[in-house]
Amino acid sequence: MDFVGDVLTSFVAIMPVTLAQSLILAFVVLGIMIPFRMLNFPDLTSEGAFPLGGCVCGVLLAAGASPLMGVAAALVAGFAAGCCTAFIHLRFRIHTLLAGILMMTMLYSINLRIMGKSNLSVFGSPSVFDWVPFARPGFPASKIVVAGLLALAAFMLLYMFFRTEKGTAVRAVGANPDMAEAQGINVWAATIGGVGLASAFSASSGALMVQSQGFADVNMGLGILINGLAALMIGEAVVGKQTVWRQLLAPFAGAIIYYQLVSFCLAAGMPPPDLKLATGLFVLAMLALPSLKRSRGSAPVREAIRE
Repeated sequence: MDFVGDVLTSFVAIMPVTLAQSLILAFVVLGIMIPFRMLNFPDLTSEGAFPLGGCVCGVLLAAGASPLMGVAAALVAGFAAGCCTAFIHLRFRIHTLLAGILMMTMLYSINLRIMGKSNLSVFGSPSVFDWVPFARPGFPASKIVVAGLLALAAFMLLYMFFRTEKGTAVRAVGANPDMAEAQGINVWAATIGGVGLASAFSASSGALMVQSQGFADVNMGLGILINGLAALMIGEAVVGKQTVWRQLLAPFAGAIIYYQLVSFCLAAGMPPPDLKLATGLFVLAMLALPSLKRSRGSAPVREAIRE
């Protein structure tokens, strides 16, 4: 009982910090979901766009720019990276995964060029989390409020966009690009714009994370993709993905649940190096579960045919 009480006490103590972090990283999960679900474009650019946004924001903060300008510049840089990935795929007929790997690899050198070194401290620089009047700057409450409001705004804007004619065109390209092109939809514009938008969200998450933790690092995106996939799988299992609003809500719900599960594992005493292994096994299980269900369901049919 003492062990359970200690675990719960530790979990409750770190819950606000984890909630703030999950709301920031939910934008990466959103950046993974849009190409993966909306465009049928499996993409790895997010793992490079996340540190790209952080490096751009960190350099601007160190130069004395406003935190809002840092986030805006990260959005533009991430959008450009995503557009390049989609262009490589469309122009040179390179598989989406390989195009994402190429862009992610090139972004590592670009991030080093942007900062001039592997990491950069921006402790003491202003951040968007300082704008909450009733919360102490730098504390989880201010980060939860700001990140929560940004998440709500992103959800509402994306929901309204995907219900418009252009948003429907993007979804049509993901469903059937040949049919969409036959209907007069510009497949190139929809694909490049959609992947660019997704990478812009990932980069904005990196910018917010740098302002939250006070430093930028070229390796800050290491493993973010597998964490984002795990969060997306959890969100889709809980919320579903049958409608547009469910697809958009799944990244935010999944990020919150996933990082709370991570906090609980840490509070229970799991060594931090084992978290990557546990995350990978969880994603593997979530991906393999539908196949296992189909195999189990088709077993009686095979027996009947054999008889």
